[in-house]
Amino acid sequence: MNAPWAVVAGDFTALGGMDAANAGLAAHLAGRGGVTLIAHRVAGELAARPGVTVRLAARPLGSHFLGEPWLDRLGRRQAAVTTAGGGRVVVNGGNCRWADINWLHYVHAADDTSTTGVKARWHRRQSLRREREIVPTSRIAVCNSFKTAQDVIERLQTPPDRVRVVYYGCDPVACAAITPMDRLAARAALGWGDGPWVVFVGALGDTRKGFDTLYAAWQSLCANPGWDARLAVVGTGASLAAWRKRAADDGLGSRVAFLGFRPDVPRVLAAADALVHPARYEAYGLAVHEGLCRGLPAVVSASAGVAERYPPGLADLLLQNPTDAGELADRLRHWRETLDAWPARVADFAAQLRQRTWDVMAADFVRVVVGDEA
Repeated sequence: MNAPWAVVAGDFTALGGMDAANAGLAAHLAGRGGVTLIAHRVAGELAARPGVTVRLAARPLGSHFLGEPWLDRLGRRQAAVTTAGGGRVVVNGGNCRWADINWLHYVHAADDTSTTGVKARWHRRQSLRREREIVPTSRIAVCNSFKTAQDVIERLQTPPDRVRVVYYGCDPVACAAITPMDRLAARAALGWGDGPWVVFVGALGDTRKGFDTLYAAWQSLCANPGWDARLAVVGTGASLAAWRKRAADDGLGSRVAFLGFRPDVPRVLAAADALVHPARYEAYGLAVHEGLCRGLPAVVSASAGVAERYPPGLADLLLQNPTDAGELADRLRHWRETLDAWPARVADFAAQLRQRTWDVMAADFVRVVVGDEA
């Protein structure tokens, strides 16, 4: 028997923003009669759930770029079967040429950050072409923020009456409010000492994440002998070794800890006192969302999708210019000067975000899609 739903996505895991969202939707659909997942990778726990069928697409040499044609081809093949059986098909952006439901986690046409290297530029051109061909033809385009919705309408010329917004959810257990005992245990596990810690989560080498702006701000802050906070950087990428060397050469080796890839980001968040994400472009920003859920003040670009959910009382956490290291340094000074006030200031917003689980998000997603046909 064919599943009434099919979802085409690169990965279904808890390790990335769109991957976690796709996994949350898949888990919900499994309980609604079944779902077929067309992907390069599916977390074992999800794949083993009743109602989940997995179709794996090749990813030659572990390359996303080389795996794209395989995902598109297998996705279209399964989409035809699912549609013939009266089911619905969800694709992500330009990853599969099928015009049913398109779930937009990112818009290539809206990311104006620089792309270096011949291969990267060519890949971007191909991604833009597919996105512009596929998204506007979708029956429904579901976006992760109103920012993304605006980009889909304006940059991809998608009819507004086909565009909907469904905010991300979270895992309320992994993102539970941090207790004093949680913080002590997390810091002990990481080998961190006393004093305030700020965390950055993002790929190094991806200029849109804004680590260069944060580093410049941090360097200026550390020039003041009274600045006692330390920075933890979670993420890997082509520039990791270069950033480590630069920090050592600049005398910041003891002030910046490069942790590389971490599968336990919620624990790192538990050890921290704040999160910073000065992204140049961010369709949403799940790392920020999860930091807030844990009760951390999160300094983020005002243009990021997640920022539109901030209440007015937390507007002083929003960066108006994500490339302005001076503005970011000022925000961090303000945070440090009012350190003890932040847990109470963030608590209500954190509790509100935790109530929206991945299952609640997925139920909204289905309601939006099915409701359009009622």
